[in-house]
Amino acid sequence: MKKTAFQKSLFTTYLLLIGICIGAEITVGALVASVVFFPSAYLGDGVLSHFQSGILMTQIFLRFNILLILCTFFMAAYEIYSYFVKNQDFISAVILFIVLVGVLAFVLYFTPYIVESQKLGVEATSSQEFKDTHSFSELVIKAVLIGQIMLFFRRVWIGFK
Repeated sequence: MKKTAFQKSLFTTYLLLIGICIGAEITVGALVASVVFFPSAYLGDGVLSHFQSGILMTQIFLRFNILLILCTFFMAAYEIYSYFVKNQDFISAVILFIVLVGVLAFVLYFTPYIVESQKLGVEATSSQEFKDTHSFSELVIKAVLIGQIMLFFRRVWIGFK
């Protein structure tokens, strides 16, 4: 079956948005965080406390969350369209569900929790509960990243039928 220009554009946009999300997650998590949380390596000691670095990192994540949620909703729309209209790929649907749940948890639960904890001050962000929740949020975003990579390669592999 020949693909229409619309289908090709939709497929290409889908892959582009997944690629943008993957790149943004790697950039924010691996590149930006390592600089923001260790400013003394670049600016000398006493510039920012770990708490202040956390506030800066949260602001980066608040902006990143907008990109993440918009791309994820487009991905969901594409996968629903693809599932019901074109090729009913159950594996992609399951992976998308995992990504969607992870993104919603990250954006609607973990980020607000971290923001509210920061408003309470250093003591709140030093608690074991905060550390555990923050560690779990890191695992969730890594699962989202893995899911997005799987969706990207799954779609490239099977193409748009």
